[in-house]
Amino acid sequence: MAQNRIDKINEEVRRELSSVIRELKDVRIPMMTSVVAVHVTKDLRYAKAYISVMGSKEVQDAALAGLKSAAGFVRREIGHRLELRYTPEFLFELDHSIEHGAHINEIMKTISNDGE
Repeated sequence: MAQNRIDKINEEVRRELSSVIRELKDVRIPMMTSVVAVHVTKDLRYAKAYISVMGSKEVQDAALAGLKSAAGFVRREIGHRLELRYTPEFLFELDHSIEHGAHINEIMKTISNDGE
């Protein structure tokens, strides 16, 4: 039962975090920034947010720096939007799964084109 509650909280925090990131006015955070997943600890004190940023390594690093500098604002906004006992402190990490999936898709296309 408790795991089901944490899963719901993870999804709700992910949804609201995506919304807050879209509203940020930091020029370091590009429009192609998405929240892949959020894992909130059981005590609701910390949340690890996996962020995907399309672009070069420099763009990704700048976006991560922008998100880290806005972490206090993000935490306050999430606290206002969600009714949780504690508002988690966010730890942002880059997630490369979308880029990896696109790379695999390109490999699959080249393989299928070579077979024709």
